[in-house]
Amino acid sequence: MAVKPLFIGRNRFDYLVEVDSERIVHELQPDFHLLQQVDALGVIVTSRSMTEGVDFVSRAFFPTIGVPEDPVTGSAHCCLGPYWADKLGKTTLVGYQASARGGIVRVTMAGERVHLEGKAVTVLKGELAEEAYVWL
Repeated sequence: MAVKPLFIGRNRFDYLVEVDSERIVHELQPDFHLLQQVDALGVIVTSRSMTEGVDFVSRAFFPTIGVPEDPVTGSAHCCLGPYWADKLGKTTLVGYQASARGGIVRVTMAGERVHLEGKAVTVLKGELAEEAYVWL
């Protein structure tokens, strides 16, 4: 599928690509070999959502670090939040990451901070001893 982006931008880590429709985001079939050659950790593809109660939809691809498509990506929403808040004139948004697993992330802008809410699964528990901290 040939896709003409509406916007391409980059932060320190990832590219952000806005496309014209939610359908494009859902149906996108990325070339992971080509994405591995991108000079960034990942590529986030997004569009305004037409689904009631959802402001934007996205998918996030990170093949350069061994993750072809991340199911639900907090770091991506730290980029998507300010982007869509500015475009939509809102400080509280709802995003849907349209991976095979999918997930809803609520994003609240608080000045220069981005607050994220959503469901999570504990995959590791542990303790760090104070001497284990590395202070930079």
